[in-house]
Amino acid sequence: MAGSNTPITAGWFFFLFTLVGACCGLLYTVFQGDGEPLVASLAFSGIAFAASYCLICWLGDEFKRVGFKGRDRSKLDRKEIPETMGAVCAVVYLMVMIVFIPFPFYEYFYVQTSGGGNRDMTVEMVETGRKLHRFPHNKLGEYLSALLSLQSMAILGIADDLFDIRWRHKLFLPAIAAIPMLIMYYIDFGVTNIVVPLPLQAYLGEMVNLSWGYYAYMAAIAIFCPNSINILAGVNGLEVSQSIVIAAFIAINDLLYISVKGHPATDSHLFSLYFLLPFLGVSLALWCHNKYPSKVFVGDTYCYFAGMTFAVVGILGHFSKTLLLLFIPQIFNFLYSSPQLFGLVPCPRHRLPHFNARTGLMEPSRGQFIHPPRWPISVALKTLAKLGLVQIWTDDNGVVLEYSNLTLINLWIVRFGPMREDKVTLGLVGLQVVCGVLGLFIRHKAALLLFPYDNLKLQDFEGLGLPVV
Repeated sequence: MAGSNTPITAGWFFFLFTLVGACCGLLYTVFQGDGEPLVASLAFSGIAFAASYCLICWLGDEFKRVGFKGRDRSKLDRKEIPETMGAVCAVVYLMVMIVFIPFPFYEYFYVQTSGGGNRDMTVEMVETGRKLHRFPHNKLGEYLSALLSLQSMAILGIADDLFDIRWRHKLFLPAIAAIPMLIMYYIDFGVTNIVVPLPLQAYLGEMVNLSWGYYAYMAAIAIFCPNSINILAGVNGLEVSQSIVIAAFIAINDLLYISVKGHPATDSHLFSLYFLLPFLGVSLALWCHNKYPSKVFVGDTYCYFAGMTFAVVGILGHFSKTLLLLFIPQIFNFLYSSPQLFGLVPCPRHRLPHFNARTGLMEPSRGQFIHPPRWPISVALKTLAKLGLVQIWTDDNGVVLEYSNLTLINLWIVRFGPMREDKVTLGLVGLQVVCGVLGLFIRHKAALLLFPYDNLKLQDFEGLGLPVV
């Protein structure tokens, strides 16, 4: 450990050793009991945290040796630190999820799979009188398709970190990684009906079948989630922090449904928790190293891997609309950035805030016009400047020469003034928390103004007569 980039202190070593011991104890109780998979998932999450934390410490110098390194441009010393550490977390996560596979199906393995060809039998358990139905091949298929999509996304993320793929080439790569879970959705669930808002039901009826359009919508979610986290990034701890907050609010939403006894969506939200708890484990370990002042960089791999995790649980857990409500800052950042992303105004290679070495504070970075902008662009920028949504620099004739880059990070600094890097991250994470609370409020309270049912209450679900989405 002496040569590692981040030594493990005695206090951390004792904590991690205790944590792994406690998690192993939890797994032992699972084997002694009825194989409760949620408890097992919680135990594996603790083990994933410990493994990720240690591996990030131990592999830092190795990553730097093979070229995965970068300079922290927002510090005075601008020292080199390991990069692409999100790949470590992705690998640990995938290994944990593979080892976890037997636990959601423990009862079926234990009772039914005797090797005598009776895997599809319906068995009555003598001790409880409870019946186990046919082995849920569809649930196993969902789980494996989710893993395949996540593995594909992790590989594409590592390829991006290796070869620095251009945006126009990598934009649609998540849709390719999403193909396994979309096929599984078609085979197992296949529902493409959506509930029409109350004001439109007189014209469209209660339900509309989007058919193949619904699959295009899900593919769009798979594209949006990874890329939206990747473009709202660049300051210490922001990528990981926003992902932890989003995952935490999805987990809260899952627990709301699971707390309703006998709710038809319980299995879908348990599926979501099985994937989210280990994700929170590896992300918290990465955050410990990536928070200000950062000792490692996460790389594009983590952004794609995190975004695809959310897409997987949202699509296969059948709550994609709720998922988008938790991405309010990312949606705003995409819309705000779109003039640069689509080439309407110049877009520099990096749009990170500028670090002022004299003050030690972050300032808005600038985009420059090589030629005077066309009048519609000039008018739009000046209007946004009057609204406080952008900062512009003009010549003596009022011609726009420069403007603050169109990202939520720069906008935050424009609105609240230059600040230290950790304050920028803290403010944006606070915004993510507020938007998460607002998103759940909209989903479970305000949505009743437009839709007849919430789907959270059992009687509402029965009245709707549709799977919870």
